[in-house]
Amino acid sequence: MDSQAAVAAPSPGEGRGPARVLVVDDMPAVVRAFQRILQACGYQVEAVSDGAEAVECVRSNRYDAVLSDISMPGTDGLELLKVIREQDMEVPVILVTGDPSVETAIPAVEYGALSYLVKPVSPDTLRKKVGWAVHLHQLARMKREAFRVLGEVSQSDAEKAELGAVYDSALEKLKIFYQPIVRWSERTVAGYEALVRSGEPEMPSPGHLFEAGERLNRTVELNRRIRVMAPGPMADDPSRGLLFFNLHVLDLNDETLVDPNSPLVAIADRVVLEVTERASLDQVPAVRSRVAQLRELGFRIAVDDLGAGYAGLSSFALLEPDVVKLDMALVRDVHKEATKQRLVRSMTQLCADMGLEVVAEGVECEEECQVLVELGADLLQGYYFAKPAPAFIDVDFQ
Repeated sequence: MDSQAAVAAPSPGEGRGPARVLVVDDMPAVVRAFQRILQACGYQVEAVSDGAEAVECVRSNRYDAVLSDISMPGTDGLELLKVIREQDMEVPVILVTGDPSVETAIPAVEYGALSYLVKPVSPDTLRKKVGWAVHLHQLARMKREAFRVLGEVSQSDAEKAELGAVYDSALEKLKIFYQPIVRWSERTVAGYEALVRSGEPEMPSPGHLFEAGERLNRTVELNRRIRVMAPGPMADDPSRGLLFFNLHVLDLNDETLVDPNSPLVAIADRVVLEVTERASLDQVPAVRSRVAQLRELGFRIAVDDLGAGYAGLSSFALLEPDVVKLDMALVRDVHKEATKQRLVRSMTQLCADMGLEVVAEGVECEEECQVLVELGADLLQGYYFAKPAPAFIDVDFQ
């Protein structure tokens, strides 16, 4: 029997009220139909008509399940799924499409979609799939609560061993992909950002990999391996410009980061270390002295995800960055939204006054590129120019 067929409509969690479901589709009739069916099941349903609005919803609210169309103008369902996975590995995401294809199915699996449904979706299928998703999320929440109450003894040695074996495999299959960052005014590639990937099927996304590292207390091991691998191609080809490298906040506490014999330090004068604004620097007791040490070695410092973090002023004060990277939520659909245009213009002008370079990441279309350039952004990054790849990619500016 199909295990999902026996799923009853979920009851409210203790003290939590009805389960919350986010429905995303650019077709009003579909949104209304899905909303009506799910509300009849007792869910609290929030419905939005585009991916960009959904991104704002998932960043400010918590949901027990997300049901999203794949094909939408601007931010599509796959991009929404990636955003969700960057901040929440557990909320189940169900993707719906009227045009099924391998090109959408593979990324859906890669980024951890729970289900991939083809329109038209019957009411019975919708109820079953969403019910199953909400139950899974409630179970995950209960497991977290049990872990907090019981401590690590609640995780069996067998479970740890199994996760550890998969993690070992992921480390062995670790790959570094590179995405170009262009300087638009010169129509040149200014450098490349190093992005981690794994060939391990059970950890298909970077989020899965880093979450497992944290659960196993092996994040340091993962980060050290990435720092050894990422500089390789850049060291062999200095003409490729700068290497933008994402630094985990806790890496600032690791003495191997400043080891003069490390591959990253060997090309420090061509490396920009990115520290996300989403993370707190409170975990680094001597952050000022460590940043000073990194600068002495030749590294430049960037604040990543500007506009998305909660510690903007303190991050700037402590890091004194040379570069800032605008969060992709500000870049997405910037050509359509006057508020985003005002923010980007103000940020780029302020950074220019401070002598800081600005990188606008997440550029996906010509319209976004044109508006960003008009607003003062010169360094640009995104799928519009090239997707991340295991080899350096030249950009065609024609």
